[in-house]
Amino acid sequence: MTTQANSWLQYWQRKPQARVRLFCFPYAGGGASIFRTWSEHLAQDIEVCPVQLPGRENRLLERPFSNLPALLDALVPALLPYLDMPYAFFGHSMGSLISFELARYLRQIEYSNMPVYLFVSAHSAPQMLDPDSEPPIYQLSEPEFIEKLRHLNGTSEALLQNAEFLQLLIPLLRADFALCNTYKYIHAKPLSLSISAFAGLQDPEVTHDGVSAWCLQTSRPNAATNFRLRFFKGDHFFIHKEQATLLQAISQDLFDILS
Repeated sequence: MTTQANSWLQYWQRKPQARVRLFCFPYAGGGASIFRTWSEHLAQDIEVCPVQLPGRENRLLERPFSNLPALLDALVPALLPYLDMPYAFFGHSMGSLISFELARYLRQIEYSNMPVYLFVSAHSAPQMLDPDSEPPIYQLSEPEFIEKLRHLNGTSEALLQNAEFLQLLIPLLRADFALCNTYKYIHAKPLSLSISAFAGLQDPEVTHDGVSAWCLQTSRPNAATNFRLRFFKGDHFFIHKEQATLLQAISQDLFDILS
């Protein structure tokens, strides 16, 4: 369901017995539908709240954000009414950056109810990013841009050959990649929450050192329940084929912290 007053939440199924809300943020080009079945595969304790960003699916006609600070300025007021119980953030790829900086934004405004958990997936720790390591993806020519999409293996070849589909997808993806490529990490003290980091074993974009460095973003990196690192079979988009195993890991970590 989507609340009439909040276009940011889609496929949200209320669970009266929930002890925690899990807000989920997609990868570049993705929408809330990625998480549409998660609720039925998780226990009644966990209420899944997929976040719908502008420019996709039911918000297709809205301009997508191309920089993270502007996105957070719009997102935070929309989410605040729903942070009235224990909650956690999950983000995959681009969603990891959004989730991480959203938690830091809430700390900066001294919001009283901070998230209890941060799940970051398919993304290196922000302090490990080197914005000058290669040309920004969003500035590539169209043939190079399409080849990059092919390399990431998140879009089927049939769709990459569909000119009409690409006409809709490429502007959104350029905006999403601009959001990621223009991101500037600013050093700050670690977050006072637990972090679990996930990655695909065959992901060409995320190294072991890159994802394990998320441990430095939690204030107690050596505590067993405050940082966990897991690798899954698959590439950058393991989130789909390994969904059951991924959800099992998320459930276990949330129950450990709430028990």
